[in-house]
Amino acid sequence: MGTTGTSAEQTSSSLPDEAEFDTVTGPDHPLCALPPEPPRIFDEPLDGSRTSAILESAKKWVNGTTLHYCFLSDPPYSKDKNVVSDAFDAWKEIPIGLNFEHVAQPADAEIRISFQHGKGSYSYLGRDALTRPQTMETMNFGWALSGSDFGRDTALHEIGHAIGLPHEHQNPFAGIVWNEQAVLDYFAGPPNRWDEDKTRWNVLRKIDADTVQGSSWDADSIMHYNFQAGLIQQPTKYQQGLSPAPGLSDRDKTWAQKFYPPSPDEDLKKLKPFQAQSFELAPAEQVNLLIKPSATRSYQIGTFGSSDAVLVLFERVTDSKSGTKTSRFVAGDDDSGFARNALLRVRLVAGREYVVRLRLHWPGLSGKTAIMMW
Repeated sequence: MGTTGTSAEQTSSSLPDEAEFDTVTGPDHPLCALPPEPPRIFDEPLDGSRTSAILESAKKWVNGTTLHYCFLSDPPYSKDKNVVSDAFDAWKEIPIGLNFEHVAQPADAEIRISFQHGKGSYSYLGRDALTRPQTMETMNFGWALSGSDFGRDTALHEIGHAIGLPHEHQNPFAGIVWNEQAVLDYFAGPPNRWDEDKTRWNVLRKIDADTVQGSSWDADSIMHYNFQAGLIQQPTKYQQGLSPAPGLSDRDKTWAQKFYPPSPDEDLKKLKPFQAQSFELAPAEQVNLLIKPSATRSYQIGTFGSSDAVLVLFERVTDSKSGTKTSRFVAGDDDSGFARNALLRVRLVAGREYVVRLRLHWPGLSGKTAIMMW
């Protein structure tokens, strides 16, 4: 469902009046605007199937990741913070294989949340958050969530972006025919006040078919905008407007579980030094291996073969306050689209436990990929 308002790079001259964002209760509410992103650049020409496979999972986190979120704003936003925390819980309870933990320090968080009213609401898409400086937000809420008819859905929508979901109304399989001038005029007015480029990027642009899940359209997705009458020409049933059902749709949950199936760490095989393991994985499939080093020293962990993959190492740790087990990011590398293999150089400590996660983008000509530690 539509939620929020503008990109992080928006200039003050195009910002809506802050007062328009303080109370969001009616159907004509401001919507989410994803920050523009540069096209993916590869260091060698790629064939279509390889490019498609890379794009499908490029924004997604490796399954089993614990995403830490931090609030950058001081009180008085405690009620809004509760709405956001509850929305994280709703995604986790689907269930999915991602974990979400609140932390106090921005440097410890992949997702940094601000409440800058008048700046609009947005989130960086999936792993794009890692490109932001640790002092900057990766998600913003531009109006009050608590007490709003759309507050919870706004939070669910932005978290959907944070785990890699694009806007559903830009799905190329939707078959939407827009009344283009009416769309441009509508979003140029209050409460959004978007320029033409922003409207085209967030509404009229069809996203790459390789980045969407499945081949059908979910008009009730939490990632879909609410549209007023007169904006959609086709399908005809939506000429009088489109209002997605509140909350996560069944297809939202199915999508999340496809990329992030629950319980990824059951019955892990061990990865031992100088013992390579090979796998036949389909694009977006993942393998997780346990490392229990017997000696404290520097190690290298790398992939072999012509596949494209992302390789991430986590340390298993116990929270000193709650006593719960969690994971801490150690190192990561993504070789997709490059003429090299993923390689991690790390210092591992004897007696500690680590999990290395390999998510395949493209299997290469052999259909196999291998991993070894030495």
